[in-house]
This record gives sequence, C-alpha cells and structure tokens, in this order.
Amino acid sequence: MGDVSGVAYDALKMAVEHVLSKIREGKKLSTEDVLILYLGTIVGDLKEIRADIARLDDKIDKANQRIDDIVKTLSARIDETNKRIDELARSLSARIDETNKRIDAVQATLLEIQKLLIELVKTRQQ
Repeated sequence: MGDVSGVAYDALKMAVEHVLSKIREGKKLSTEDVLILYLGTIVGDLKEIRADIARLDDKIDKANQRIDDIVKTLSARIDETNKRIDELARSLSARIDETNKRIDAVQATLLEIQKLLIELVKTRQQ
C-alpha cells in the first residue's frame, strides 16, 4: 500500500483493536464503534481482494507470455512452411517451363516431319 493508505490502514487497525478490547471487557459499543468494526471488515476484504487480483494479474501475465511464446513458435513454423512452399513453387515452375520447351521442340519437329511428308507425297505424285 502507498504511504497515505498505509497510515490510514494502520490507524483503522488500531481503532479496530480498541473496539475489540471494548468487546472483551463487555462494554457497550457506540455507533462509531460498530462503524469502525464494519470498516475494518471491509478493509480486510479489500486487502484479500487486492491480493486475489494481484495473483490473477500474475496468472494472466504468465498465460500471456505462454501465448506469446506459442505465437512465436507457430509463426516460425509458418514462415518455414512458406519458404518450403515458395521453393517448391519455383522448382515446379522451372520444371513446367522445361517441359513446355520440350513440348515446343516436339511440336516443331512434328511440323518439320509433316512438311517433309507433304513434300514426299507431292514428289511421288508427279
């Protein structure tokens, strides 16, 4: 707790202890005494709630760190997979280009054969 709230907490704690001593002695409590006990209860609950919140914040921070670690790991794997896909795409494109060149060469050869056959048929018919 901060300086001011720490001082206020200590003052309230002393007041609660004073009221508790009144109860032990069997003295009648004033409205202020009951209010001090009530405030003491509330402050105690608030301390517990703050402690719970601090624990939850810590758990959330740890969970967020684990999520960040998983994201980094998955991102690295995705990047590696994308690199492999890019390499495969380049390799396949190169193979397709080479196959297309071969097909073009075969078509050119077939056209030459066709021309030769046509000339051969013409020369035989004459």
